[in-house]
Amino acid sequence: MSDTKGRRTRNKTGPRVRRKRTVFSTPWFQLVEKAVDGERAPYYSLRMSDYLAVVATTREGDLLLVRQFRPAVERYTLELPAGHVEPGESPADAARRELMEEAGCRVGQIELLGHLLPDTGRLSNRMWCCFAPDVRYRRPLRETERGIDPVLCSQRDLLRHIRDGRFNHALHLAAVLLAVQKRKLSGVISSWVEAI
Repeated sequence: MSDTKGRRTRNKTGPRVRRKRTVFSTPWFQLVEKAVDGERAPYYSLRMSDYLAVVATTREGDLLLVRQFRPAVERYTLELPAGHVEPGESPADAARRELMEEAGCRVGQIELLGHLLPDTGRLSNRMWCCFAPDVRYRRPLRETERGIDPVLCSQRDLLRHIRDGRFNHALHLAAVLLAVQKRKLSGVISSWVEAI
């Protein structure tokens, strides 16, 4: 719908999903077929658990990252500690669990930064973004998940990793940006974002 000047406007009622059914299911996701008003072909989306990413910092301002092999992209990645929110689990509890599983460290305070919609075109879940300040990390307190290596990273090094493409997980970049916007990260990263 357009106004008299050719600008797109929102249809107040909008299309509706008339019917939906699961056409394929795995332990990780379900493929959902939807019949949408005004569309002949079905629309397909993926239903999966919510997930989260944790921006975890040390007292000195370094960030805790993890390095792991990701079969989907067939390479090692540098990411924030992250994972699925289990049924009945709060995002804060899931953040604590993921920090223990992936980095072997315990944390006290977890602050919810907000949630994002990972892909409004295909995914129906949310990504919760959490902040964990003052993480005490020298070495893992216990063995971490197999194939996941914790990495302490200065803010300056994180910026370098963003520029050279080693830290390029779009959702994790968004979580870092949320942390900056909520004034949880100060220093090199916040100065860089403000300069953009």
